[in-house]
Amino acid sequence: MRLLKRLHWGDWLILAVLLSGAIFFAFQTAETLNYKWRWHLIPNYILGWHTRRQEWFANLLLQGLAVTVRISICASLLAVLLGVILGLARTSRNLTVRLLARTYVELLRNIPPVVVVFIFFFFLSQPLIEALGLERWARGIARSENNAVWVFVFGDMRLFPQLVAGTIVLALFESAFVGEIVRAGIQAVPNGQREAARSIGMNYWQEMRYIVLPQAIRKVIPPLANQFISLIKDSSIVSLISVQELTFKTLELVASTRLIFEAWLTCAGFYFLICFGLSQLFSRLEE
Repeated sequence: MRLLKRLHWGDWLILAVLLSGAIFFAFQTAETLNYKWRWHLIPNYILGWHTRRQEWFANLLLQGLAVTVRISICASLLAVLLGVILGLARTSRNLTVRLLARTYVELLRNIPPVVVVFIFFFFLSQPLIEALGLERWARGIARSENNAVWVFVFGDMRLFPQLVAGTIVLALFESAFVGEIVRAGIQAVPNGQREAARSIGMNYWQEMRYIVLPQAIRKVIPPLANQFISLIKDSSIVSLISVQELTFKTLELVASTRLIFEAWLTCAGFYFLICFGLSQLFSRLEE
């Protein structure tokens, strides 16, 4: 009710335009494309009922959503770790370190993400998974009986190698942007404070730990939050390397049922709910 009272006539006009557009889209789809809407089938592909076991189970879309959440959390943690290292390297006093970090950042920022995903998947993550024997290890966990914790954290352990590959690829791509955010936060700290730290005998790492980074963290949290939301949307790219996240599962659903508009609109709705909810949470945290 409080929100409705705060709406201006312009807000109502925008809502009316959006509603009219949605109605027009539905009408055009039904009349021009001769498309028959079947929304009543979608809930069953989110949460299904197993008649033999007499229990509910997560169906295609909910399975994909769970993988998207898992890969987004893991990739964001790894991207932040790599991004902090890149940010420190970008502000290092060593010219070679700065040039190497800048080369990494500029390459990833100026190459299409689809190309980056394929390059890192075939040349880095896939050989790494094979070298570490993760596929054999994950299959052993999947066959064991006491794997409830592993399944809860990582999902189907038979798909664990794909999850690791997607996490590595996504984290490496996003770390370039996180690194630039960290660099900007470090450079936003006034030079006078760094000079004061050196004047009392602090070395570089003490200066960073006690003076620069505590102030930089406050500056980088808002853009990092936005980057995390962007990472969730970018996670759809890893469907190209057969990571069974939300977009991949939506493609499977469309191919098997021909629920084209219903499936993709539901997929978009899931992404919107996650990203909008996180944006509201981060706004509260910033306050």
